[in-house]
Amino acid sequence: MNKINSIPLKQNKGLIALGIFSVVMLLATSTSYSFAETQTTVQLDEEVSLQKITTMMSIPLDNTLPWGTVRGTIDDPAQGYPVIIQFFNQESDDEPMHVAQVDVKGDDTYEYKFRMRDVDLQSGQVTTIFEGDYTVKIFKVINSSLDTI
Repeated sequence: MNKINSIPLKQNKGLIALGIFSVVMLLATSTSYSFAETQTTVQLDEEVSLQKITTMMSIPLDNTLPWGTVRGTIDDPAQGYPVIIQFFNQESDDEPMHVAQVDVKGDDTYEYKFRMRDVDLQSGQVTTIFEGDYTVKIFKVINSSLDTI
């Protein structure tokens, strides 16, 4: 029986395949293409403020990954308010091309997974959904008081 590092060769091949699959899945679900960001906060009332983060996302022309992710943490989120994420194509900054609303998790984080490309399994045809440069605006409602803003 062939062995590598005291593991039978058949098991080694399975471990290698599992490792490759895990890396591909990790990349497909956690790829982010972002740049510098700006943040502004506006007091809405005595209890809450609206925090807006603007960042850039660039999807390369030769992208082969199907998924992208926007995620983050909110410091002191106001209860009952979702996070709003807007994607703007660089060519039309006035009108969002995609909008998402996600809930804040119990650990004060949020995550939105979106399709960057789609493959029809029957025909094999690939449809590119996101390609090029985008402005991404993230709106979060946070607890605040008048003396902290």
